[in-house]
Amino acid sequence: MAVGKDGRRIVAENRKARHAYFIEDDLEAGIMLQGSEVKALRQGGANIAESYASVEGGELWLINAYIPPFKQAKTWGHEERRRRKLLVNARELAKLHQGVSREGMTIVPLELYFNPKGVAKLKIGVAKGKKMADKRETEKARDWARDKARLLRARG
Repeated sequence: MAVGKDGRRIVAENRKARHAYFIEDDLEAGIMLQGSEVKALRQGGANIAESYASVEGGELWLINAYIPPFKQAKTWGHEERRRRKLLVNARELAKLHQGVSREGMTIVPLELYFNPKGVAKLKIGVAKGKKMADKRETEKARDWARDKARLLRARG
C-alpha cells in the first residue's frame, strides 16, 4: 500500500481515468463495507479500474469494484463485485446528479484509500469522456513537459 498526501494509505488507484476522461470536479465519499471487505482492503489487491458510480433512487452506488475475498472469513465472507453504497451529503448528491444529467458526464472512482483515522474513503470525480484526438493532445503535452525537464536538467 502506498502512502499518499496527508498520511492516506492508498489501496487502489484508477490511473486510466485521467487518460480516458476530463475530470471536472472531484470529492471524497465514504463507502459502506462489511468487516471482511475492510480486512481484505488492508491486505491489498483491490481494483477500481473497471468500476463506476451511479445515482439511483436518491442514493449513490459504486458498481463493479473488485475487493478480493478475505481467506480467513470463509463462511461469512463477501461477494467480490457487489454493489456498495457511497456516503455523501444531500448537497453533494444533488451536485453529482446534476453533473451526470448533462450530456456525456459520468462519475468515475479515482482512488480508494484509508484516511489517517483508518476509515475507508473513495475519491470520485465527475468526468467527461475524451475523444482520441484529446488523448493524443494530452500525451503530446506530457511528452513535451518530460523532454523540457530533461533539457533543463542537462543544462543546469
